[in-house]
Amino acid sequence: MAKFAANLSMLFTEVDFLDRFEAAAKAGFKGVEYLFPYDFEAAEIKQRLDDNGLSQVLFNLPAGDWGAGERGIACHPDRIEEFRAGVDRAIEYAKVLGNPQVNCLVGIKPEGVGDDQARETLVENLRFAAEKLAAEGILLIAEPVNTRDIPGFFLNRTAQALALFDEVGSSNLKLQYDIYHMQIMEGDLAPTIEANLARIAHVQLADNPGRHEPGTGEINYPFLFAHLERLGYDGWIGCEYKPKTTTVEGLGWLDNAQ
Repeated sequence: MAKFAANLSMLFTEVDFLDRFEAAAKAGFKGVEYLFPYDFEAAEIKQRLDDNGLSQVLFNLPAGDWGAGERGIACHPDRIEEFRAGVDRAIEYAKVLGNPQVNCLVGIKPEGVGDDQARETLVENLRFAAEKLAAEGILLIAEPVNTRDIPGFFLNRTAQALALFDEVGSSNLKLQYDIYHMQIMEGDLAPTIEANLARIAHVQLADNPGRHEPGTGEINYPFLFAHLERLGYDGWIGCEYKPKTTTVEGLGWLDNAQ
């Protein structure tokens, strides 16, 4: 049976962040993910998890100045030390929260930096992070992101990501497969998931167009959920979508998916 995690950066935004844990549990979720925990004390988040019987599933490495439009710094040659400090910070939070995996948003390639230099920087940073996280029993994942929503994002296709992972050469680095992003960039969702299942550690969803809940767009989610079950995928599926109305009103799809 599929395990769905509420993404608290996008769902239950009708209430303050720390109150979203209770809202997610009341809606039937057993796991949660979100972009970043760093604006709050780890112990404060842990208490919300424990109070509501929730598993902490995923959060991202620090990704630069999010409010200023940065979407990761892992491909920025001049910010390697900042990236490494971010890995240490993520480990501190993950150990308190019992978080088993962290996602690396690789970022938008900086102006004036060539593809080769950005790739070399990214490989070096991923190799460092994978090794550092492995020592703590935490998995590193990274995701391709569509370039319509985030122009210039450096990692944007499945094959590109896996080739990069091969260059990194770590068994502690796997793929986060976001169905929404990959529908936009390449389609062919079911065969791609099947061909690369052994390298996929986490799945995220939203429908297209609009990035709303399943059933609002063109993606055949009932087929994909059955496909994942047939393949034996046993990881979490993160619900990283923007509710079309309110979160609770839009959860009807979940009743039919579990």
